[in-house]
Amino acid sequence: MLKRSKADRTLKQNLMLASSTAMVSGMTNVVGLMAFLAFSSNITGHVANLSKHIVEQNFNQILLFLIWLFMFFAGAFLSNFIVKSLEDKSYYRAHSIPVIIEIVVLLFVAIYGNNFYRETQREREVVIAVLLFSMGLQNSLVSIISGGLIKSSHLTGLFTDLGGEVAEWIHPKTEKTEVVRNKIFIRLTVLSFYILGGIIGGYFFNLYEFAIFYCVPLILLTILYYDVSELALHKLTRRFVSDKN
Repeated sequence: MLKRSKADRTLKQNLMLASSTAMVSGMTNVVGLMAFLAFSSNITGHVANLSKHIVEQNFNQILLFLIWLFMFFAGAFLSNFIVKSLEDKSYYRAHSIPVIIEIVVLLFVAIYGNNFYRETQREREVVIAVLLFSMGLQNSLVSIISGGLIKSSHLTGLFTDLGGEVAEWIHPKTEKTEVVRNKIFIRLTVLSFYILGGIIGGYFFNLYEFAIFYCVPLILLTILYYDVSELALHKLTRRFVSDKN
């Protein structure tokens, strides 16, 4: 899922990347809402709130929403910068480092939420900023890897693209190409797994509270492991055969 460039990717690889990252986004967004009373990827909503507070001249909230927006931007910036810096050496390394950073960030949220969180307003604001940073990292990364085809948390754009592609698919004057069909499959996959992740996150948060945040890094770890699993199996097989001989 991570070692291919955008030009060399198969439909299967894109579907796997879309499903796993969309589930992470759905779980993080819903659990963030339930735990901290704010969305961790709804940038459109945060901009609307920023405008509202500007009109009301609520300067503390203006500063807060500016910080939140900057954190999402910072995550996207860092992800893109890392990829551009390393992609000439190794696509896997370039794509995996932002995922590792996201895992560390979400583990911090899990540990802090389980052991130190006291439900204060300041803590809530800081944790939401951290979650926004992680979603900026992920959204930028999957967009770069897929050539803009996958945006794991940007559902407004997804519905816009999906509407246009379905119209193109069913319109009598356009050809039903494999490219358009694959795009529709990917959009529906992102939507389905985002909803599934939200349902799973919300259900298990009611049972286990912040412990659910430990599950999200596990999904990201499977993304990291997928591309090296064949190599690891090959090395293990060669070592077994060598030892046997």
